[in-house]
Amino acid sequence: MTERQPAEGVREKDRPWLMRTYAGHSTAEASNELYRRNLAKGQTGLSVAFDLPTQTGYDSDHILARGEVGRVGVPIAHVGDMRRLFQDIPLEQMNTSMTINATAMWLLALYQVVAEEQGADITKLQGTTQNDIVKEYLSRGTHVFPPGPSLRLTTDMIAYTVSHIPKWNPINICSYHLQEAGATPVQEIAYAMSTAIAVLDAVRDSGQVPQERMGDVVARISFFVNAGVRFVEEMCKMRAFGRIWDRITRERYGIENPKQRRFRYGVQVNSLGLTEAQPENNVQRIVLEMLAVTLSKDARARAVQLPAWNEALGLPRPWDQQWSLRIQQVLAYESDLLEYEDIFEGSKVIEAKVEQLVEASFAEIDRIQEMGGAMAAVESGYLKSQLVASHAERRGRIESGQEKIIGVNMFEGTEPNPLTADLDTAIQTVDPAVEARVIASLQQWRDSRYQPPFNHPRPCKALERLKEAARGNENLMEATLECARAGATTGEWAGALREVFGEFRAPTGVSSAPVAVPVEEGSTLALVRRKVDLTAKDLGVGKLRFLVGKPGLDGHSNGAEQIAVRARDAGFEVVYQGIRLTPEQIVDAALAEDVHAVGLSILSGSHAQLVPDVLERLRVAGATDIPVIAGGIIPNGDAEQLRQAGVAAVFTPKDFDITGIIGRIVDEIRKANKLDPLEVPA
Repeated sequence: MTERQPAEGVREKDRPWLMRTYAGHSTAEASNELYRRNLAKGQTGLSVAFDLPTQTGYDSDHILARGEVGRVGVPIAHVGDMRRLFQDIPLEQMNTSMTINATAMWLLALYQVVAEEQGADITKLQGTTQNDIVKEYLSRGTHVFPPGPSLRLTTDMIAYTVSHIPKWNPINICSYHLQEAGATPVQEIAYAMSTAIAVLDAVRDSGQVPQERMGDVVARISFFVNAGVRFVEEMCKMRAFGRIWDRITRERYGIENPKQRRFRYGVQVNSLGLTEAQPENNVQRIVLEMLAVTLSKDARARAVQLPAWNEALGLPRPWDQQWSLRIQQVLAYESDLLEYEDIFEGSKVIEAKVEQLVEASFAEIDRIQEMGGAMAAVESGYLKSQLVASHAERRGRIESGQEKIIGVNMFEGTEPNPLTADLDTAIQTVDPAVEARVIASLQQWRDSRYQPPFNHPRPCKALERLKEAARGNENLMEATLECARAGATTGEWAGALREVFGEFRAPTGVSSAPVAVPVEEGSTLALVRRKVDLTAKDLGVGKLRFLVGKPGLDGHSNGAEQIAVRARDAGFEVVYQGIRLTPEQIVDAALAEDVHAVGLSILSGSHAQLVPDVLERLRVAGATDIPVIAGGIIPNGDAEQLRQAGVAAVFTPKDFDITGIIGRIVDEIRKANKLDPLEVPA
């Protein structure tokens, strides 16, 4: 049998991209085992998911951490946890991506200290800290400090790594969550580039990096993007991204070396489009989305991580993550994709679409610059309101059937699904006892960190040194490393900076979002609005009042915002205070505002603890006539338990008809107040 000859025009195979799986849960020990197993399966980089307390600068025993410990990532409270996370994994040989933002400096310090303990040469460390705070204000919600101090932390990290860890990407400007929050391709490009401009301007103006080294700074900035199912448009978006970055870095910052100007990006393909209905369809969605960022050699991702088919149902299992890794491996090793030069070169269709995206993106970038840049556009609420409006328009298109989603608003009939026949085993579950074990371990660390075998110095001096540095203008990285070596905890480090910098509550974008679904005579929304008006009249109030609450640390506020906007458009007076509230704060607000219903949105899995807490507090306050509605990624078994606990209704991603949900909430208000059902359809 003769060996296959290379086809004419075929070149030596291109090197595959880094293949990662976003992973981490429960404990450092469990996550370490998972990482070593994934590396043995052929994964070529690590991508660390941290739990929400770690991301928001709280220790596991903080009141806001309740129900969140180890849920959406691994809890890392101190250098001992980081040691366990990377035990038997040589960091000098790894390429590690850490999805961490507000506390990025702290986690990088812990990583460096553990690498030093392993005997690594830190100048050889390779990896990425996401460290993009702008998108946290807009979409992900794990911000801690105000924009100014946050930008300083980012600037200090960049300056430090350029000098000390030159192969590290200190910031990974992340447009991924912007698309998840409803951004169009133009908004995704423009907002990410505006963030990059804000960061580069801050580094240049800080005086920490001489002008002749700005090329090194630009060369270490990477991007983390999203790719949706419209894969031709998404592929053109990536080519546009590269073209715009090249122009900005050359014209604004004078970077002459084309290698330094190269647009370097990794990708996690779209999770927003993954469906709970017929979840097996998510596999082909993921494949199409991966093609968007791999087909075009001149704009190919350097690292790819794929979600799992069942992410809309709950936490994927190791087998589900393996399936997503195998999707990448089949494309890279079985197909001929990597044997060719750019297959879109010379395409008039592609070139026209790319130019259209470039032109529209620069127009939006210029608009943001006129406002004073990305940070000013965050503080004014402009960027957030634009995203909320875009997302509302998309939801409206889905509900009207204009945007078609297989299994959701068309071809809804299905054969029984063997993958989800037993939903309790179709997703990974986190043992509720994990939280208690993590807290006990943290308390033991606090009690014994000064003693053998650790012998850390007491952290008080290091934390005071950090506060002193924060009050001045010196680079904060050295003081942070001192805290890490002293055995300080995540909550202690962030708490010290909170004392100096304060905290920030980002604009919600709800009040300024325009009406996305018009209230036309005879429309479903008009009928629901009539139900709202009639119920308010029956209760003898001017308007029905609806509180939308985000208990715990889950910052994914897109769903809550869309419910709030539609309730407003249906005639409710909406009370929405944003993210990161305790059950006590939510109940206090419900009583103070005299609301007629409470809606709780949680996607992180903490619903099992936090929702019953809200119910119990309302009961103690004698407010049992206020129905509580829950929404989020809530498995069937959990949903049934919530209903038994007294929740009036549970909505999950399969319930895409927001107007219908608002109608159901009105029904529950009537039922709770012993009013007869209305004959008005909805």
